[in-house]
Amino acid sequence: MAKRQIQVGRVYSAKVGGSFLPVRIDASLGHGRYEGVCLPDGRTVKVTSKDIRGDGESVEQWEARSRPQEPEAPAEAPAAAPTAKRRKTKVASGATEATQRKPSGLDAAVTVLAEAGVPMTTGDIVKRMLETGLWQTGGKTPSATIYSAIIREIAVKGDASRFRKTDRGHFELTAAGREAR
Repeated sequence: MAKRQIQVGRVYSAKVGGSFLPVRIDASLGHGRYEGVCLPDGRTVKVTSKDIRGDGESVEQWEARSRPQEPEAPAEAPAAAPTAKRRKTKVASGATEATQRKPSGLDAAVTVLAEAGVPMTTGDIVKRMLETGLWQTGGKTPSATIYSAIIREIAVKGDASRFRKTDRGHFELTAAGREAR
């Protein structure tokens, strides 16, 4: 196998501290060992020929390649990609039209529980949300998703939560939940 020639004064990619960094080789120490300067931070490092990759390039070539390129200004702005569906509604504070997102699963659950007025299971809540179109999902277990979200809100917010667990798997609105609606 032919021995590769590492040239002093050229920049190579060398393994330094577990990462490959650009190193300018300054001296040959013999037996396949080299001393150089790590270009990003200027520290002196010692590397072996097995840790050196690439054919090497001059310092000027490396500097030209590593210099940040100025982005070219686009001729015209690209068309915006379609985002989540939004509805135009009247904002209560200013009575002007603005775009708002569709209600989240928890917001829809608050609406369903408020209309029902009795504790419900998450399966029944989700069934009503999907029937009335308050919430849409492509998930395989939407009732588990809503159950988890309700339990998480109860755990995080405590007394300020909109939900209260009444029985195993049954939830109702708290006073905060009725006010939030």
